[in-house]
Amino acid sequence: MSHFRRKAAATCESPVAWTFFRQWLKNPLSMAAFSPSGKQLAKAMVSQLPVGARRVIELGGGTGVFTRALLEHGIAPADLMVVELNEALHRLLQHRFPGVQVIRGDARELADLATRTHFLDHGPADAVVSGLGLLSMSRSMQRDILRSAFSVLAPHGRLIQFTYGPASPVSRELLTELGLSARRGSVAWINVPPATVYTYTRNRSTAIPARAPASR
Repeated sequence: MSHFRRKAAATCESPVAWTFFRQWLKNPLSMAAFSPSGKQLAKAMVSQLPVGARRVIELGGGTGVFTRALLEHGIAPADLMVVELNEALHRLLQHRFPGVQVIRGDARELADLATRTHFLDHGPADAVVSGLGLLSMSRSMQRDILRSAFSVLAPHGRLIQFTYGPASPVSRELLTELGLSARRGSVAWINVPPATVYTYTRNRSTAIPARAPASR
């Protein structure tokens, strides 16, 4: 058995990882990987938080690997909001992190979700930490998620994203369109599969408007 296969098999042995794997089997295209992110990747993501970051939103909470790392970093449960679309993973996160505001919803509707749950009543987020599989999404879906994310971020806030690909999952053309810059961070080599962290920031302090609500 190869090193990669051994790592994958070991990862899926825990009940939490098995829950994640079952959801991946049901809909592989909706999830970034077949196993939860590892601790090395979580540490690499958290290391990209702005200095003094206090309020954070997490997209695609999964089984809570990043959630746990954010709490251990010092983010207070009341200052952390986690968005997860998958129903089973949403319930799992609520059970594992009862003090955190865990919301079931679409990342493209983040601005509306953060407003309706009163998360923004105490100010914008300093960072959005994303576990979403942007690489497998269409450009229009990426655009909607980025716009929504930056609409809830402070002027100097940042979006922290990982990818399994060799380059930024957001194209240079889309970054230019939205007035964003990308910076490559560290690589989590022992993650399954290996992943690279990127941070995205505004080129200017003007707000990026959120996606307009869909007509009903």
